Amino acid sequence: MIPLSVLDLAPIIQGATAADAFRNTLDLARHAEGWGYHRYWLAEHHNMPGIASAATAVVIGHVAGGTQRIRVGSGGIMLPNHAPLVIAEQFGTLASLYPGRIDLGLGRAPGTDQRTSRALRRDLMATSDSFPQDVLELQAYFRAAEPNQAIRAVPGTGLEVPIWLLGSSLFSAELAAHLGLPFAFASHFAPDLMMDALRLYRHGFRPSAQLSKPYAMLGINVFAAETDAEARRLMTSVQQQFINLRRGRPGQLQPPIDNIEELWSPLERLGIESALSCTVAGSPETVRRGVEAFIARTGADELVVTAQIYDHAARLRSYEILASVTR
Repeated sequence: MIPLSVLDLAPIIQGATAADAFRNTLDLARHAEGWGYHRYWLAEHHNMPGIASAATAVVIGHVAGGTQRIRVGSGGIMLPNHAPLVIAEQFGTLASLYPGRIDLGLGRAPGTDQRTSRALRRDLMATSDSFPQDVLELQAYFRAAEPNQAIRAVPGTGLEVPIWLLGSSLFSAELAAHLGLPFAFASHFAPDLMMDALRLYRHGFRPSAQLSKPYAMLGINVFAAETDAEARRLMTSVQQQFINLRRGRPGQLQPPIDNIEELWSPLERLGIESALSCTVAGSPETVRRGVEAFIARTGADELVVTAQIYDHAARLRSYEILASVTR
């Protein structure tokens, strides 16, 4: 079985706080480490009432400091929101504190809406257009300094923090191939171009100092429980989250419900089922078969698994089941 990793959106559940989310995040990370998961990634989102990981580097430090072996990183840092030097300094600091355990996944999207992007003091169009140059600048900050180099990331210089490119379109796949970087596709919520992106990345890959051959990680939603029915019920929390997003009312992660059909319209159902088509929900045996089929179809080198589950104990159990059936 290929490596399995965790993508944690640090969900703030209905009636809880960000502090509760951070406690649950660290608890899940410690369990994931014990169950043999390879990485634990957190994502940058802004102005989202149900996601606590806006200050992503800070939360990565919280998780890395509370674990011992598991790699911890970003899935991802939205580079258009930041100056490359600032990210180099942040992840240089993390890599100095937790050597050999930090990943830097980079996204091209802002991780929010245009109004919030303006509040972040970023010009969305200009920074998206400069993404390839910003990636190159960031890579340079992690290399050994040149003689008389005027600007250095301190800490950061010479640490060679591994960079990943993340995407839900063909742009990042092509750039990752050109730069010889590992590539992670956001198939857990935007699967439409997954196979095209994989073909483009693998066909166009150029070996680099960081990576000798293409390495693709795919996002997948997994909801595992003792029965298929219970797993499908757990999944209704993320389905409600998507409904609220599409209705322009993002909020905290809500409890599961017995009948999602009463909540969404036929058109909403069609769109959400398409967005969440890279999902496996069911009993241990259903999950095993579903994950194996997904790997066989895609040829993924690694899976990064997300599970927006309301009850923390059920979320832990879902990841435990997945680990047990894929050993």
